[in-house]
Amino acid sequence: MLRENFLRFIYDAASMQRWNDHIRPHKGFTELDKQAHKFFFAYVIGRFEEDEGKPVNWTNLIEGAIFEFFHRILLTDIKPPIFHKLMEKQGDQINRLVLDLLKDKGVYEIEAGLRNRIGQYFFETGYSSHEKRILKASHFLATNWVFDIVYRLSSNFYRLEETKKMIDSQIEEHYDILGVQKFLLNKNSKDFLNLVGQLRFQQRWAQTPRVPETSVAGHMLIVAVLSYMMSLQVNACDKRKYNDFFAGLFHDMPEVLTRDIISPVKNSIEGLGELIKEIEDRQMEEALYPLLPCSWQDEIRYFTENEFKSKVKTNNGLEIVSSDEINSRFNEDVFTPVDGQIIEFCDKFAAYMEAYLSMKHGITSHNLREGHRQLYEKYRSSKVAGLDAGMMFDYFYEY
Repeated sequence: MLRENFLRFIYDAASMQRWNDHIRPHKGFTELDKQAHKFFFAYVIGRFEEDEGKPVNWTNLIEGAIFEFFHRILLTDIKPPIFHKLMEKQGDQINRLVLDLLKDKGVYEIEAGLRNRIGQYFFETGYSSHEKRILKASHFLATNWVFDIVYRLSSNFYRLEETKKMIDSQIEEHYDILGVQKFLLNKNSKDFLNLVGQLRFQQRWAQTPRVPETSVAGHMLIVAVLSYMMSLQVNACDKRKYNDFFAGLFHDMPEVLTRDIISPVKNSIEGLGELIKEIEDRQMEEALYPLLPCSWQDEIRYFTENEFKSKVKTNNGLEIVSSDEINSRFNEDVFTPVDGQIIEFCDKFAAYMEAYLSMKHGITSHNLREGHRQLYEKYRSSKVAGLDAGMMFDYFYEY
């Protein structure tokens, strides 16, 4: 199972503030928020690439984005111009340091071969070159999205125009990517990523103070990364890994239209949960799906409808199964398997960690304590897809 040091490590991104030397909103500007938005940009650009006949190795793209995420956590908030100069002059030494530090974070215990792939990604220029360019373009597009906010608030700051020119220049360097061209010319896709961007400002546990605060977007990324790592541990096929990651990343998408409705409210009145789900589905059909190309919409439905059910597609159509059944019968790309049970477990574990970290920081409340306790009692003995997943809850139970 995933180790305690790794689980603590990925949450460091929730405390890393970006653009903290500029005037900016209090929320939505952590490294975790930035990385979440970058992943959404990468999905859109990658799908556009495929639509234009340019194949994408999605396993390499997902893993590359995760590896870059780890890289940024370890190197903290170095100003981008300085970071790029350091990487240009001493990139190999920095990357070797990152590889060494990741060992201490328990990353290499997740799956045999993961260290080699991280090394390939950082040191082999020709490895996954297409996917690296998609991710670099996604990085600067996500940076530009948030810079537009900073620019309005800090317009008189010294050298801000220089920063603007640098970001514009970096985006222009990727105009040859067909997916970037399609995105920049497509108003609907821009509206979609603007809508997703709002999840950076939507706070989890909004009814109680908490440190570090995490957004819905950041939570979605944590769930996606955990789901992907667990899929590696069950030797998932490529399509299953892809589905588990992006289903985790999209699982709370309806909240951008409805906001977060907490479980105690959903469960307080019989039938209320079903009614809320109906409203969410209708909102998605009316407001979100029209922003996406028709060829993508069924995939997003597959990710967001019955998001906590493990599913496959067979000659009989969509079938609800268990993740254990996927392991034994459906772990092949042809079945398009997705582990809703893994995603649900990771979603609840992420909520558990959010409560735990705040209590460790000395910021607590009845809601946090009860939420932490109830989640522990319910999931501490969980076995998911053959994994003894419940032990992850034992690492963080002290109250």
